[in-house]
Amino acid sequence: MRPRWQQGPGALVLVRHGESLGNRADAAARSAGAEVLELKERDADVPLTEAGRHQARALRDWLGSAEGPEPPTVVVASPYRRAADTAQLALDGLGVAVEHDERLRERDLGVLDRLTGAGIRARHPQEAARRQHLGKFYYQPPSGESWADVALRVRSLLHDLERGYDGDRVWLFTHQAVIMSFRLVLEGLDEVSLLDLDRRVRIPNASVTTYHRSGPQMSLVSFADTAAVDRSSAPLTREPPATARSADAH
Repeated sequence: MRPRWQQGPGALVLVRHGESLGNRADAAARSAGAEVLELKERDADVPLTEAGRHQARALRDWLGSAEGPEPPTVVVASPYRRAADTAQLALDGLGVAVEHDERLRERDLGVLDRLTGAGIRARHPQEAARRQHLGKFYYQPPSGESWADVALRVRSLLHDLERGYDGDRVWLFTHQAVIMSFRLVLEGLDEVSLLDLDRRVRIPNASVTTYHRSGPQMSLVSFADTAAVDRSSAPLTREPPATARSADAH
């Protein structure tokens, strides 16, 4: 069900974190045909690469430029380090405090965390078969979350934003699956439409997705916009097609 807005933010901007060591580890594991990502940190502590930090600073420069958007009045970030650090770097010197909300964290993969697709099929064949049967949206890894679970978090956060931030320009720094879940909720997409979108579009690091409130609806203005990175010397990075990725993006 698509939410109807009586009040709430005038603009809602979703920013994907800059490139992380998890993104790099995922690409290396796929290239090597490995079953497990070479990554020591827990998911909440995965840091940005230097390229990711450069992308975050590109967001800051874009916000301070004449062609950039109006700066946010409210900023909320996932507490996961890669998103929180992206927000901090992007808002540096702009005088806007960064709050954190665990509802913006990345999807929890449970026992499948750090495994590539090959690793899941080799080590958890029953789970691979169950995922194939249930489909990506409703499949819940053991001790983890489904995309439907993430959508519930998004609905909860949107309810709070509607009640407490009327007219604000709210920026949310978060993760790929969460941004896709915002599209599901705000636009009333169904399972088929969402998964088709996820297959076709790889959300770039430090890209921006913008909604403006128009009457009772949030209207999509731009999706996965890379204007900030494009105008800088920072590299543009994104995941490969979904068929080649590990269990989820970091």
